[in-house]
Amino acid sequence: MAENLIIEGDSKEAKYQTLLPQAHALIAGETDVVAALANLSSALAMTFDWLWTGFYLVKGEQLVLGPFQGPIACTRIPHGRGVCGSAWAQNRTLLVEDVDAFPGHIACSSSARSEVVVPVRNAAGVVVAVLDIDSAQPASFDQTDADYLERIIAPLGALFPA
Repeated sequence: MAENLIIEGDSKEAKYQTLLPQAHALIAGETDVVAALANLSSALAMTFDWLWTGFYLVKGEQLVLGPFQGPIACTRIPHGRGVCGSAWAQNRTLLVEDVDAFPGHIACSSSARSEVVVPVRNAAGVVVAVLDIDSAQPASFDQTDADYLERIIAPLGALFPA
């Protein structure tokens, strides 16, 4: 179990490279989903200066708010709605440079300008949750974020039933 988070690097990629093994150490050996999601959302929020970082869990035909860091959030998001529901429905990471230009965007915070949403898949490849990150700046996220965030959350799938 980690007790300290080391944040190093001048570039986004360098910060991700430092965070990746630490994030996996937070997840390794943990059997409680909420504990793993809470620590991971905290580690991401501490490393990067984002508006909101957290998880939504699949419950039936909707996403339900899980552990997060940031301002109060939407509690439930229908399948296929907004960026989170769309990433779930499409089973793929979505990068949104301007949330106001995204059809059907759900504005949980009026401060959000850009967003990245990464599906969490169980061993069967089924989306069981999504990692949602919002920035107060437009075009904050790119393929580097998508690639590293997918790698960071990959071990989470083992915590969910297949």
